Amino acid sequence: MPYSEFAIGHRPFLNTKNHMAIIVKIKDYFNGAISEMKRVVWPSKKETKNYSIIVIVLSLGLAVFFGLIDYIFNFGLSTIIK
Repeated sequence: MPYSEFAIGHRPFLNTKNHMAIIVKIKDYFNGAISEMKRVVWPSKKETKNYSIIVIVLSLGLAVFFGLIDYIFNFGLSTIIK
C-alpha cells in the first residue's frame, strides 16, 4: 500500500460502497422500528390512569412499610446499644 493511503484525514473505510451500506442499514433499522411500533397494542387512557394509580399507591405503601421497618430496627438497636 502506498504511504498516501495512511495520510491524516484519509479514511479508506468510508468509501462510497461502505458508506451506502451503512445508510441502508440505518434505514432498515428505522423501518423495522416503525413497523414494530405499529403492531404495539397501546393501553387506553383509562387503563393508563388505573395503572398509574396502582404504581403510586404501591410505591407509597412500600415507602411506609420500609420506613416502619427502618424505625423499628433503629429503635431496637439503639435500645440494645444503650
